[in-house]
Amino acid sequence: MGTIKRTFANSLTGTGKLSATNLDSNIPAANIADASVTNVTTLPDAVGQAIKSVAGSPPSQAIGDIWYNSVTGTLKNYVTVAAAWASGGSMGTGRYSSGAFGTQTAAVQFGGYPYIDKKATEEYNGSTWTSGNNMSVGVSDGTGLGILTAGLAFAGNASYPGNPILTSTEEYDGTNWTSGGTLGTGRNNAGGAGTLTAGLGFGGKDPSGPSAVTNTEEYDGTNWTAGGALGTARYALGSATAGSQTAALAFAGNTPPFSTLTDVSEEYDGTAWTAGGNYVTSNRILSGAGTQTAGLGFGGIDPVGATGTTALYDGSSWTTSPASLSTSRYSATGVGTQTDGLCGGGAGGPTTTTATEEFTGAAVATKTLTSS
Repeated sequence: MGTIKRTFANSLTGTGKLSATNLDSNIPAANIADASVTNVTTLPDAVGQAIKSVAGSPPSQAIGDIWYNSVTGTLKNYVTVAAAWASGGSMGTGRYSSGAFGTQTAAVQFGGYPYIDKKATEEYNGSTWTSGNNMSVGVSDGTGLGILTAGLAFAGNASYPGNPILTSTEEYDGTNWTSGGTLGTGRNNAGGAGTLTAGLGFGGKDPSGPSAVTNTEEYDGTNWTAGGALGTARYALGSATAGSQTAALAFAGNTPPFSTLTDVSEEYDGTAWTAGGNYVTSNRILSGAGTQTAGLGFGGIDPVGATGTTALYDGSSWTTSPASLSTSRYSATGVGTQTDGLCGGGAGGPTTTTATEEFTGAAVATKTLTSS
């Protein structure tokens, strides 16, 4: 075969065909003159074996793979798309210290400050927040678990007067709130994971006793029962909200006394908590999402102040993501997964925010190569 005078990409026409002017020697004209790559009988090893002609997309998706799509007549390759936070729809009312459950495209946020009755509910569909039905009992510093059509709100402080600690819970069916089972230990600022019929609540603050608790409780859809105790008492902690009753993740938070921050992580197997990798920094009232082996932490208050730092957990260690929240904040919503997370509301100083941000994890994507 003849030689290629220029690079392979520059030898393609606008439709992905080889240009005869960039080839020489005695290859038959029918195989060269602006003909389909698949009609060329042979190509040099450097090109023919490295770049395959495929009718569509090849089965492998390794970073850097290049192939010629004979259906569209284009040269393609796989590239990494970096993780990023992007703006979502604004909440109807800015709030912080609210509870939440659900996914990036079907989320519920309930209660929180600065409401007087703290009963308000909002639902997110991936682009817009809309008002839902009010809770029976207003709550702040509450915790949520489950999905939009089968969610649970538990723990927290009730409405004024006095801000009493709650032991009552409420269940959400996508439209209405109804009473659920009673917690064994009242608390606020607890962690949560799991589903309506297999839920988990852990840690938190009980003002009537120690300033932080180790208590873990499991919910079966009707009753709460005691589970294994956390190794480190804490409240205002992060939790992998998409985790399960038998595979949960707790990280960071406040330990006694109030001013002490921790970076400790713990993993739950349905019976006991064991040490996990330390969070990227000591932090409190941060948000979490994901699972025990693919966790996501973001925001909160670190030793410097309100932060937008985002961290990823792989089941053994935390790493800082290059992507940070556009609005540094604490006491914000955290739901979803490590690849599709959601942050809404919260506070970044003396005021609350209505800002919503959506997290998309790093992924492999297909790119069309062009001559330049």
